[in-house]
This record gives sequence, C-alpha cells and structure tokens, in this order.
Amino acid sequence: MNSIIQIIEPKGILDGTKTVEFQHQIMQHIESGVDIILVDFSNVTFMDSSGLGALVKALKTLNAANVQLFLCSINEQIKMLFELTSMDSYFSILDNREEFTKQLQQ
Repeated sequence: MNSIIQIIEPKGILDGTKTVEFQHQIMQHIESGVDIILVDFSNVTFMDSSGLGALVKALKTLNAANVQLFLCSINEQIKMLFELTSMDSYFSILDNREEFTKQLQQ
C-alpha cells in the first residue's frame, strides 16, 4: 500500500502570525486523506512558543486522525526550543529529507 505523503514547507519566522495558516494546511491535508505529513524546516529561521504550540496542536490533531507527523531540517534555535520544553521526545525529528525517505523505506 502506498502512503499518501504531504510536505509542508513553512518559511521565515514561525510565530503567532503564521500559526493559523499552518493549522489550516494541516486540516486541509487531513481532509484530503493523507497518511504522513513532513514539515520541512529548511526555510524557517526562527520559531517561538506559539509556533511550537501550533505544532503540538497539529500533532494531537494528526494523532487523532491516525496521520503520522515528521519534522526535518530544524536549525539550532528550534532544536533548543524542542529540547528545553522536552517536546523533542514527542516529535519524530529527522536530520533532513534524505533521512525521511530512508525512514519510509523501512
């Protein structure tokens, strides 16, 4: 069975101004019947607590819908935010898209 995969690529700063749009994207993907969502942080320069809150909310929503969530390419600031809040243990965080592809092939 082939999984339906969607990739979300936020850009710039992931803060309160972007969280509504992010949540909207998540809901659209759930409604379209996706199995796996990858959020690629390659183009995100900074994330604050509201950005993290949006990710936590997305994770809960996706878990309820039986959709897997992966994150990749997070920078040092975002990595630190995850570690300080112990959220790194709740999310599947991968180094990059290549690692994501390998994960899918297992």
